[in-house]
Amino acid sequence: MQLTILAKSAAMPPLGSLKRLLEDRGVTIHESTNLPVPTSLKECRSGLRLTLRGNTAHLSQREVFSCGLEDGVDANLQTAEERAVDIKLAVFDMDSTLIQCEVIDELAKQAGVGDRVVEITERAMRGELDFNQSFSERLGLLEGLDARVASEIASSLPFSDGAHELMLTLRARGVRTVILSGGFDVFAETVVSVLKMNDYVANTLEIVDNKLTGRVIPPIVNADEKRARLISIASNMSIDLSQTMAVGDGANDLKMLETAGIGVAFRAKPVVREQARYQLSHVGLDGALYLMG
Repeated sequence: MQLTILAKSAAMPPLGSLKRLLEDRGVTIHESTNLPVPTSLKECRSGLRLTLRGNTAHLSQREVFSCGLEDGVDANLQTAEERAVDIKLAVFDMDSTLIQCEVIDELAKQAGVGDRVVEITERAMRGELDFNQSFSERLGLLEGLDARVASEIASSLPFSDGAHELMLTLRARGVRTVILSGGFDVFAETVVSVLKMNDYVANTLEIVDNKLTGRVIPPIVNADEKRARLISIASNMSIDLSQTMAVGDGANDLKMLETAGIGVAFRAKPVVREQARYQLSHVGLDGALYLMG
């Protein structure tokens, strides 16, 4: 069993909580390896991979997550077999994952209904509301907004920490990268272009006379659609689902995270952190590389 520890600092913190957990469970550190860090992140990233021996069956991923958070690091347990899988496809949520905002909230601010839409978005991402229903409700509030506003927002999207480094490495490894987003195509197209990704699946805003109608052209890209698209793309590539990675933050990402070989909750809502196999809460998207081995 191996424990991957990532910190958002050039020096690794003391790791008191994690060390106490290992000691309490009768687990010893057989080997400790410093992990390489992208040159552009060397001032704000450090990583360790610990090879563990002893009663590792008594360690739970949840305990490791929790102790890692107490130590200010991201800590994930992996077997050697899990790390050895050759990932060929990586799919990503867009809003609050690849970019540091929810685009529907940004549109709502421009339409003067920001507070109302942000509240609904938060509840939907926590899994408290049906996604389709909440999505339609939020969209309806955007009726009449000038379509040029979407293009203006798309031109200045704030990308998440580590996104460029992650995509650069995935391209070099020949991994296909696809956005599976409950957001909108005008933004996904920009993100794919900037990050040099392969493709995207996102909702298409309905526009009439250069105004948003408050509707999208079906189907809505919800949790079931994301999972179905992941399975379909993997099938078309003739790869096994174990060779896929999915990264997301919201409740509507859970099904694709559970389906992928490596499912990563990125700075995610509590309901997602509780169910995802892996999680990154401190470091950037580049942290997913270490979970791929």
